[in-house]
Amino acid sequence: MTATRIPDARPAVDARRAAIGVALVLVAQLMLILDTTIVTVALPRIDAGLGFGAASLSWVINAYGLAFGGLLLVGGRLGDVYGRRRVLEIGLALFTAASLLGALAQSPGWLVAARALQGIGAALTAPGVLALVHTSATDEAGRHRALALFSAVGIGGGALGLVLGGLLTDVGSWRWTLLINVPLGVAVLASIRRFVAETTRRPDRFDVVGAVSATGAAVAIVWALIGAPDKGWTSARTLGGLGLGVVLIAVLAVAERRVTHPMLRLVLLRDRRRVGALVVTTMVFGAQFSMFFLTVQYVQKVLGLTPLAAGAAFLPMSVGIFAMSRVTPRLVARFGQAPLLMIGTLGLTACMAWLSRAGAGSSYFGAVFGPMLLDGVAAGLTFMPAASLVVGGVEAEHAGSASGMLQTMQQLGGAIGLAVVASVYASGAVPGAFVPGLRDALLTSGAFTAIGFVVAATVIRRRRAAGR
Repeated sequence: MTATRIPDARPAVDARRAAIGVALVLVAQLMLILDTTIVTVALPRIDAGLGFGAASLSWVINAYGLAFGGLLLVGGRLGDVYGRRRVLEIGLALFTAASLLGALAQSPGWLVAARALQGIGAALTAPGVLALVHTSATDEAGRHRALALFSAVGIGGGALGLVLGGLLTDVGSWRWTLLINVPLGVAVLASIRRFVAETTRRPDRFDVVGAVSATGAAVAIVWALIGAPDKGWTSARTLGGLGLGVVLIAVLAVAERRVTHPMLRLVLLRDRRRVGALVVTTMVFGAQFSMFFLTVQYVQKVLGLTPLAAGAAFLPMSVGIFAMSRVTPRLVARFGQAPLLMIGTLGLTACMAWLSRAGAGSSYFGAVFGPMLLDGVAAGLTFMPAASLVVGGVEAEHAGSASGMLQTMQQLGGAIGLAVVASVYASGAVPGAFVPGLRDALLTSGAFTAIGFVVAATVIRRRRAAGR
């Protein structure tokens, strides 16, 4: 009698375990992205509650962005050397504790310090998320699906943060925008060891010079850009900060060539397609963050929407992004990254031009709904292909560094976009009226995505064609 062979259930169990693990780390990523925007709608309530004043209120946003963007490269390398899950857990625990601290804040300084601690925790967490998402998948199709979800969380989470921030502020308190992180963080920390395996620790010496120069460069550049709209582009603060950043980048480049185990592998930047994808990412995030900044004010100050309704105004974009995350992996597998990047950046450019027509007499459905929906579809076509170009082909032991590089450019792009667009808006603004200056500012956002289209059509597409 021939024995009946029972199918091995282990692959299905392993696949399910990997899927739950990816879901857990994506929840962690969602928390980090939410906090870039969730307090934006609540800023007037925060000001009223703690007495910030106009000059210092922006630091509720800036303290988080400065620490987050400045330490991402370090966070990525720490994960490569000491274990990505371990560093992610440390970062997420710090982020969760800082969120509770911020929710209990009784003074402006207290809240800003808590936001900076959140940023440090986020910088330790975020690179490990993308690296674990990329390396946990069992095949190329799985990697594409995971990267699509990561990309959807990356930009869709920013829009969702506006929705959630409006809801929590309207029905409760601005403190809830920070407190919501606590149960989510505790749940992920309690479960992650069951479903996410630790990566191999590497006995490399940590590159201290590289860490200090990379962090200093990122912090100096972001700090200079944050103050540029108010202090002026030719001010000593702006020029000094940008100059210091350039000097520290030069120090980083020299140092990384001389150490055995560099924090940033310069060989990653020898691939023109990877560099092109980083440029596209920078331009697109610059456009998106500046569009968020302008639109959330427009729908409240001009259209008269409540914080909750202002957040809900971005729902079409979130729906478009998450819907495209189901389709984009198959499109990448069939057509490659370059065509999708070209279509996506062109769609984003059209979105900014369409939204720039909004005026004092416009309505939400007449001026905002259509551009938001187009933005979601176009963004959904853009982020996953760009991320796959950056982390694709990277050895598993260096995936954290590549992830940190990608997310550093995202944060830097957001800072550049906000600084430039805010300056353009201010140059055409009229006291007491919001609409003057809006058109030129949004067209400037469109110029960022247009640059992304040119890069995708030349650097990325040309290299792919040459390799055939």
